[in-house]
Amino acid sequence: MHRLNGPYYDDLAPGTELPKLPAVTITDAENVAYRSITGDENRLTADRSAYAAASGSNGALANPGLVLQLSIGLSTSATRHAIANLFYRGVLVQRPVEVGETVQSTTTVLGMADSRPKGDLNRGKVLLGIDTIGSNGPIASYQRCALLPARGEAPGFSDDVGSATSAPDPDYSSVIPEWDLSALPDLPVAAGETVEDPMEDHIDLAAAFARMTFNQAMVHRSEFATTYPTRLVYGGHVIALAQASATRVFPGMATVLGWKRCNHTAPAFEGDTLSFTHTLKSSDFVGTGQMLTIETLGFRRTADAEPEQLLDWEYVALHR
Repeated sequence: MHRLNGPYYDDLAPGTELPKLPAVTITDAENVAYRSITGDENRLTADRSAYAAASGSNGALANPGLVLQLSIGLSTSATRHAIANLFYRGVLVQRPVEVGETVQSTTTVLGMADSRPKGDLNRGKVLLGIDTIGSNGPIASYQRCALLPARGEAPGFSDDVGSATSAPDPDYSSVIPEWDLSALPDLPVAAGETVEDPMEDHIDLAAAFARMTFNQAMVHRSEFATTYPTRLVYGGHVIALAQASATRVFPGMATVLGWKRCNHTAPAFEGDTLSFTHTLKSSDFVGTGQMLTIETLGFRRTADAEPEQLLDWEYVALHR
């Protein structure tokens, strides 16, 4: 396969390990840029003194959203020609990452399944296994599934790549950091309650976000690479705005431990106005905090139509 103009679906096979993109050292600049693009109000990443009080570290915490967006971006040597990213599952963040650490992702094809052609275009689903490591050890592991075009004939793969919910959840309780969260705000939401964030937000700087995370998917860089009339916004950008909304609804959120599932149910575009609802599905006491399971739904808002859902995300967070 050509390093820059590939891979296409029929360039791949189960077991293929994709070439690694350059490792990235996380600096304060990335933390600030991520906050500028998303508005994420995570207190331990915005306030070094709060992080020091919680963790006892003299370092600075990298936003957990930034860490996962870099992890995903560094896996996109597999998806330069992606038509869409279909789902994520089994995301486990194995430890917090501090500013100054260098991260890199390894991407391996786990399974492939031909899809129905669209016109003359043959296509297929590719299940990818992502392992992200840092200079201090493993950081994250998960699977994601992308839809890729073929150069020519479909190669005939028929693996069961499953869905966002067809794999067992990781053990999120095994990765809870030993932090003192007593100074963070209390949990204002009871289990079973749904909160609609009244602050809507819009998508901007989408191409900058893709470039910052080394995201190679061409549909996020050029309108000529997509069948839509404009560039397709990276789905992780929508997730990042959803997490930012969650930090307002759950102000004592310390970090994100992982994602149970994530479905992108419709495309997003630069300039879209988004709204989010958050349902606290469960809460379990752990140490000085609580392990929350949250379901966040994202919607595109327009003046003349009903909101259109574009995100279905269930994840696990650590809260005061």
